[in-house]
Amino acid sequence: MEKQNRSDDRKQAAERLTKRMGNIAHKILVLSGKGGVGKSTVAVNLAVALKNAGKRVGILDVDVHGPSVPKLLGLDGASVGMGPGVDGNAGMVPVDADGVQVMSIAFLLQGPGDPVIWRGPMKHGAISQLLGETEWGDLDYLVIDAPPGTGDEPLSVCQLVPDADGAVVVTTPQDLSVADVRRSIGFCRQLNMKVLGVVENMSGFVCPKCGERIDVFKSGGGRRLAEDMGVPFLGVVPLDPEVVGASDAGTPFVKLLEGSATADAFAGIVKALVRTEGDNDDKLPALGKAAQKGKEGRMRFAIPMAQGKLALHFGHCESFALVDVEDGEVTSRVDAEPPGYQPGVLPRWLGEQKVNVVIAGGMGQRAIALFTEQGIKVAVGAPRDEPEALVKAHLAGTLSSGENICDH
Repeated sequence: MEKQNRSDDRKQAAERLTKRMGNIAHKILVLSGKGGVGKSTVAVNLAVALKNAGKRVGILDVDVHGPSVPKLLGLDGASVGMGPGVDGNAGMVPVDADGVQVMSIAFLLQGPGDPVIWRGPMKHGAISQLLGETEWGDLDYLVIDAPPGTGDEPLSVCQLVPDADGAVVVTTPQDLSVADVRRSIGFCRQLNMKVLGVVENMSGFVCPKCGERIDVFKSGGGRRLAEDMGVPFLGVVPLDPEVVGASDAGTPFVKLLEGSATADAFAGIVKALVRTEGDNDDKLPALGKAAQKGKEGRMRFAIPMAQGKLALHFGHCESFALVDVEDGEVTSRVDAEPPGYQPGVLPRWLGEQKVNVVIAGGMGQRAIALFTEQGIKVAVGAPRDEPEALVKAHLAGTLSSGENICDH
């Protein structure tokens, strides 16, 4: 009975997450390869700039260990309220920051100095709750600020929000930062997350007295990286001491420093990221409706099976359903018995079967990493259902993503 209750809870949580995310038109992840590049500042100002353009915007801070979005928006000490929820269960009401809906783990801590000492599964569960149990309402954009690196938090977002529009990657010009950001782009590609573009932050300092430009951290590293990796370059944000003052005061610089060179530069980045086509329908570069609906050419899905349906524990499957898709439509299915279980065998075997995507109930982080090395995307937390139904839901962007019950 207890096991059935846990299963029901996971199913309900997945349904809530699907409903919440279904009310948000665009989801944008903001990443960086290393700390100290101003990623959170870029995320906050992107959200505010979109709001100033008349959009309904939310921002989610998933940096569990060092949340900084509340400070940047002047929300220190704020707490969340409770709303009616989408299914009769109470949901968390985000904090309003002059029209931007804000949610952060910081709002749920007792004090600003409280450390969060969690391993991966607990962080995954917390991010799932922040996404699925927050009363976001109808939004045009949700900006998701992830911690630096390619660890648990950005991986969880990619798994829980498989229909995200893509990632904005932030770097500073120097070689050390650019090298780390290159890994972030590789991370996105391994997880089939579109890279919307690179922002070069702290790019040059213009002396307010004499007007001379000084490249404190070099310049051009972000543009060269974008060109090398074949992704869009969104623009540069100059190094400006007033940005520090604005951030410490909890006022986004696009608002406090409106009309300055820094704010104008950021406006150019937003314009490069979001363009308007016909009837004020915002599109992101190179993102079409067909991609959102699963029109991805020829694909092969692998679903671990037990008793005719998805095996919730990946390592306990009896067989694999290999489902072929062409132009978004299921064309065939073959059931195959896997080779004997040994670490690393299944990722290689499924790679040999030309599999693009694995849909699983639960899978450990090490196994997920082995699949990404083979260029295979993994969707975890799927419900126990028939293979064709799971594939169709994935293609339609409606696949429920519950708890990864094997996330260890």
